[in-house]
Amino acid sequence: MQEQNRPLCGIDEAGRGCIAGSLVMAGVVLTGEVEGLTDSKKLTQKRREALYGTIIENARYHIVSFPAQQVDDLGISECLRRGLKAILAHIPDADYLFDGNSAFGVDNITTMIKADAEVPEVSAASILAKVTRDREIVALAKRYPMYGFESHKGYGTKAHVEAIKRYGRSPVHRKRFRIKAIDEPTLF
Repeated sequence: MQEQNRPLCGIDEAGRGCIAGSLVMAGVVLTGEVEGLTDSKKLTQKRREALYGTIIENARYHIVSFPAQQVDDLGISECLRRGLKAILAHIPDADYLFDGNSAFGVDNITTMIKADAEVPEVSAASILAKVTRDREIVALAKRYPMYGFESHKGYGTKAHVEAIKRYGRSPVHRKRFRIKAIDEPTLF
């Protein structure tokens, strides 16, 4: 429940289920009007990019990024917990709403499934996290062109798995994330 006179800080992440690249989290308190906010996955890349600048100009925000190596070392849940704590530390005196159903043991956070589609502050956080992550993975595509990161953004598509089979995992792949087609033996 939001306390009177305290702003709402929406929090979301991007890249939780990827097999390459960073996990990125963002917290956003809107300070001005931003039209057209919704879940970042429902927007085109061009629209997300346009909204990103508008959000930055009309918000207090904090973005946290955990590279693949850190996700491997700490685990996804610990990264999410640390990201939530970092956002709370950088955006104090707010009420916090995190998209999903778990606050990963961090106090004073309310969770809500599909908040990224229903609550403007969480939609804005969703957009900042996704655009930040997409920009990073497109830059990685230039360093590792054989994986096609620019098209699948590090998710486990068939083409991405085939590239891993052919070239092995790069330094930006999450080595602890098991890929069924590669990591699990078959009878044939």
